[in-house]
Amino acid sequence: MTEPVDRSAHPRDPVDRLDPVILHHVVNTLGWPDLRPLQRAAIDPVMDGHDAVLLAPTAGGKTEAACLPILSAMSEQGWSGTSVLYLCPLKALLNNLVTRIDGYAQWLGRSAALWHGDTKESQRNRIRTGRPDILLTTPESMEAMLIGVKTDHAHLLGGVRAVVVDEVHAFAGDDRGWHLLAVLERLERVVGRSIQRIGLSATVGNPEQLMTWLQGSGAGQRPGRVVSPGRTPAPDSGAAAAPPGDVELDYVGSLDNAAKIIASLHRGEKRLVFCDSRRQVEELGAALRAREVSVFLSHASLSAEERARSEQAFAEGRDCVIVATSTLELGIDVGDLDRVIQIDSPTTVASFLQRIGRTGRRAGSSRNCLFLTTRRDSLLQAAGLLLLWSRGWVEPVVPPPEPRHLVAQQLLAITLQKHKLGDRLWADEWNGLPHFDASAAPILRHLVGEGFLDSDGGLLFIGPEAERRFGRRHFIELTASFTAPPQFTVLSGRTEIGQADPAVLTEERPGPRRLLLAGRSWQVTYIDWGRKRVFVEPVEGGGIAKWSSGTPTGLSYALTRAMRDVLLGAAPPVSLTRRAASGLQEWREEEAPHTVHPCGTLITRRGTDVRWWTWAGYRTNATLGATLSTAADPLQRPTDCYLRLREDLTPDTWEAARNSACSSAALVLPDVDQRAVHGLKFAAALPNRLATATLASRLADFEGARETLAESVRFSSDQR
Repeated sequence: MTEPVDRSAHPRDPVDRLDPVILHHVVNTLGWPDLRPLQRAAIDPVMDGHDAVLLAPTAGGKTEAACLPILSAMSEQGWSGTSVLYLCPLKALLNNLVTRIDGYAQWLGRSAALWHGDTKESQRNRIRTGRPDILLTTPESMEAMLIGVKTDHAHLLGGVRAVVVDEVHAFAGDDRGWHLLAVLERLERVVGRSIQRIGLSATVGNPEQLMTWLQGSGAGQRPGRVVSPGRTPAPDSGAAAAPPGDVELDYVGSLDNAAKIIASLHRGEKRLVFCDSRRQVEELGAALRAREVSVFLSHASLSAEERARSEQAFAEGRDCVIVATSTLELGIDVGDLDRVIQIDSPTTVASFLQRIGRTGRRAGSSRNCLFLTTRRDSLLQAAGLLLLWSRGWVEPVVPPPEPRHLVAQQLLAITLQKHKLGDRLWADEWNGLPHFDASAAPILRHLVGEGFLDSDGGLLFIGPEAERRFGRRHFIELTASFTAPPQFTVLSGRTEIGQADPAVLTEERPGPRRLLLAGRSWQVTYIDWGRKRVFVEPVEGGGIAKWSSGTPTGLSYALTRAMRDVLLGAAPPVSLTRRAASGLQEWREEEAPHTVHPCGTLITRRGTDVRWWTWAGYRTNATLGATLSTAADPLQRPTDCYLRLREDLTPDTWEAARNSACSSAALVLPDVDQRAVHGLKFAAALPNRLATATLASRLADFEGARETLAESVRFSSDQR
């Protein structure tokens, strides 16, 4: 796109619909010769007011694909007040975007502003009175506006016409997605009309279903469109085109060896290293710092100031490394990267696509990723993941089933918002959104019966039990849809370093208590148990990093089956170092004969240890263990690869159990540990049986269980 432009040969070019001032700045301020294919394709559906999901890899121009036509529609139709909400899953991503989006808005004399949990009250007051045209926020902050006493939500949000949901896939696969949908339905009741919904997403395996999900109660009633030039094939398409990218798989055997390689390779480059635990981030960061590498860290237990300092210093540096968890997987800009390094393996192809997409943005560079696996099992997992990637497979985004605990939360939140609620009209507040409709009546009865809600004269009010459990700080606990384990704030003087898990402060250890945080060691000088504060001073070495891992979720059916394919001889079309090739060959020679068979699954016996090697994933095996109760060992935890069976199992008793399961009309939900029920946010507002059923449904994989039961099974005596 150049200026001036003769468009007589293309009278229907969608770019012509953009506001002329925006076109001028795209050319002269941004210096773009043309819009990207996604940005062109998004103009018509967005400006026509249609719901849309815009799909593109990381750094694919999704923000502009939404903002340029939205701003043009705002100008063309004369929207006033706060007319657009821009929602993100991370505060850091909002912080990163607000300057850019406000710059685009100012081209047209409009404005954008930021509101989330860290926004100062003075800034919130300016927003309440000034009403920016675009408000960047989170769903939790949006709900806080609806129920808070300081904000006239009808005045601030009553003019909203469109909502942009960035990284919508990150919402949809999580409970925060149900929370987002429910709050959007309530916002439509405040506004009095349908609100256009625009989702921005990386590549997913089921984009049409994601579009339907985002539309909420409007699915099938409003036009919706998936916009994705060059869309990646769906997971069941069987496509096997090798994706682009320079990918290498190495097996280094330990985190310390990984640090040696990172310190010696690619000097002079900017490297982003992903780890899949905070503990790994801290230990690798300390090991790199000990080797005099310029290293910065980012993970959820570092303070916002510490993360911001790291990300800014890294963005401005050259010969440096930033080590991060998935906090940097989403679209936060950390400058122009040369290389991505993955320690061990992510659990999904979608996550890997996000990570490799951080590279190859500079002209003449290509996307790249170096896998440094530290354990034999992570080498196999990485090989399986890269095999799936090479087949063009991406996980479908599936919302967690049965969000009953969030239904309870929403019933309390809407009562707070409206102060009183009709006991026969409450379901209207969510416009028929599934799970939040009249089918939630048993949950409402429980809330009334347990005193969370009071009932009087056909109206519902917040009850004493809700006040007791959630009423602190104006019901702030009611706006968060997930539970974070309690952590202690770590302070060096007045500077907050981050948060520490209570376990690292209480476990028995010889010598002085030392923590590893922000890649540095700290000696504990005082613990304020009541206020959950830890005071520290810097020391040389000896610190320990530890955080609770939360509820285990395990690997998926698809990824575990790909690992089985690797054991049977398949190899991902990527560069394998000699160490990685040798490690995989050892797997095939030492483990494959005892765990896999090309014609089905294996049951092996080694003494009294009987295992069914399903290679079907954690959730499938949990479902099979509950269903095959007469054959499965009742004292076990499911694994990704196998299910332990009773030691007295015979081929006859196995066949009887399997035939019974195959002929049964329904598989059995897995058992649920009651400790996990107590950890479910808002479980206290549910009958125990419903809270347990919610978690059980989320542990189950019926499809994988059926497929595994249908396969042939061979018995083998493991003679190792």
